[in-house]
Amino acid sequence: MKKYIMLIIALSLTAGVSSCKKYLKEELVSTLTNDYYNTDQGLEDLVKSAYTPLRNKFEGEQAYALYNFGTDEFIEGDQFNYEYYNSYSASLNSAEGLLNGLWVNNYQGIGRCNIGLQQLPLFKSTTSKTLGTPAQVSQRIAELHFLRGYYYFQMVQQFAGVPLVLAPAVGKQTDFPRASVAQVYQQIIADLRMAAEGLSVTNVDQGRATQGAANHFLAKVYLTRGSAVTDARGQKAGDIDSAAYYANLVINSSSFALEPDYMNIWNGVYPAAYPKVLSPSIGQNGNGPAGDIGKFQTAQASKEIIFAAQFIKDLSLDGTSGNRTHEFYIPQYDVGIPGLTRNADNFNGRPFRRLGPSDYTLDIFDRKNDSRFYKSFKSVYYSNSNTNTPKFTAANAPQPSLIGALQFGIGDTAALFITNSRSNPLTAAQIARYRYTVFARYYTATAGGPILQGYNNNKFLTLVKMLDPVRLTSDYNEERGIRNGILARLAETYLIAAEAYGRKGDYGTALTYINKLRQRAAYHAGEFKNPQIYMFDGGTPNDVADTYPQLMATTELFTSNAPSELYPPTVVSTADRFIHFILNERTRELCGEFYRWEDLVRTETLYDRTRLFNKDATSISPRVKLRPIPQVQIDATTVNGGAMTPDQSKSYQNPGW
Repeated sequence: MKKYIMLIIALSLTAGVSSCKKYLKEELVSTLTNDYYNTDQGLEDLVKSAYTPLRNKFEGEQAYALYNFGTDEFIEGDQFNYEYYNSYSASLNSAEGLLNGLWVNNYQGIGRCNIGLQQLPLFKSTTSKTLGTPAQVSQRIAELHFLRGYYYFQMVQQFAGVPLVLAPAVGKQTDFPRASVAQVYQQIIADLRMAAEGLSVTNVDQGRATQGAANHFLAKVYLTRGSAVTDARGQKAGDIDSAAYYANLVINSSSFALEPDYMNIWNGVYPAAYPKVLSPSIGQNGNGPAGDIGKFQTAQASKEIIFAAQFIKDLSLDGTSGNRTHEFYIPQYDVGIPGLTRNADNFNGRPFRRLGPSDYTLDIFDRKNDSRFYKSFKSVYYSNSNTNTPKFTAANAPQPSLIGALQFGIGDTAALFITNSRSNPLTAAQIARYRYTVFARYYTATAGGPILQGYNNNKFLTLVKMLDPVRLTSDYNEERGIRNGILARLAETYLIAAEAYGRKGDYGTALTYINKLRQRAAYHAGEFKNPQIYMFDGGTPNDVADTYPQLMATTELFTSNAPSELYPPTVVSTADRFIHFILNERTRELCGEFYRWEDLVRTETLYDRTRLFNKDATSISPRVKLRPIPQVQIDATTVNGGAMTPDQSKSYQNPGW
């Protein structure tokens, strides 16, 4: 039986940290004091509570607003909140609540780490089963160093320099000067290096930090600091070498492995017995689609996943929150599409329709040869209801006996999204031949007529990566999902290594890492391929050949202005094209996985790429590479015990805000 690292008791942290959420049961906690942290149970609960802020990234709309909105990868849906994170309009300002929530959440985590780092070395017991040996204590100390480094890394990427708080607060403290970006990175690296030295290679408690997790984030932090060109992050000459070194420690370890099939990471979100995605026989399947909990659990335990925030299907442990990201990438399938209704299953999900893939995202994939496209985006909806299902008429029935019969039954295809190219539009007449609803990305009302767009901000492709066919309860309106929130997986480690070698000018070595991922991404010999590949993407019917020879990357992709890479017009050198090539690879591999805003800020490409590829980012300006410091924080901060002057407050805020 697996154990999970979850918060199991509400702690009243009187040393300056707000109380944690309750997951096991309601308990009277007001009687707890700091003496509780002198016990092994208190310290264990404290360490567990330090993991809880990891979940915040997936528990609400901050997930897409802070990390995917305002970039090149996504467009707005038609039922959105926080659209100003995408448009960068005036409503995105220092009073915005998500920013204060991010600030508070990370500092809560940092505060819990600080208490534990102070108290754990003081605990002396030879009888404790959990902290009775120096090795056990050292493991917990290393976990807290890892978490503190992680939380500060989140903060510095969003806000630049922030207050470095490295000890528990004593009494009321309000003087919190901002440290420089360089100082914050120095502290992050120090914490992560101490973590890497002290953490075990594996851990029986699923969700706890391991040595591999520390090494992965060390590689990412060194790459982030060292890749700065015009930004001042305290970069050092050896940063890129260090990024490659730590990435290789993870890649070459035996603890992690790439899944042989990209689909394995997201398994369980497709029904197992639905091979015919275009025209199954009427009533072939008979039942509406349902997720596969066994495959879902297997995917959660993948060796490709290095570190993840934990969510589990247990009301007694996870009853007050859950992973809500499954809601945000779904179009309004339940309106305008006969045969589909929302409250019939959890497979299709709740269509919050916050965001869908941009034209850049749809075009950056080699849809013919790269399996990641159709494994990342849902192109077919299966009927889960006979509501408004059309019936055959004398004009369209394949045979007279079908006149008056339903054109498709429950479990059959109800809607098809066709991602064709602008150069290959369908005609309205071709679309009308289908017996279910079809949305073609490009079509014409008449042959040779003007090209129209069938995708819009209400009907778009669904990103499947966050879909969750399982809920915390069986209620179809239940928002609390149980999918773990992936914070690091091995494929990104490969991309970190590739970028590091490319930044050193060693493009040959960089491509070995890229092609390891592309070999996995290719359709393997004998693998089923979406019929759209031969119908609209230039493939051949019944072709089951390996596509890696066509997908393998070469230096030509960035030593020339390769049309497949959609390089911005201002990108003309090999070195610059390589960085944009890496960003394209990160989209192909990691699209939607809550990295993109930070990726574009890190590579100093946010302004140019978002302005080029995101038509809704109408108010973007160079200042948005940093978030504004929350006004609540500024108002509460003092200097030498006194309120800040207007000039001091202005200086505390990020430039332009």
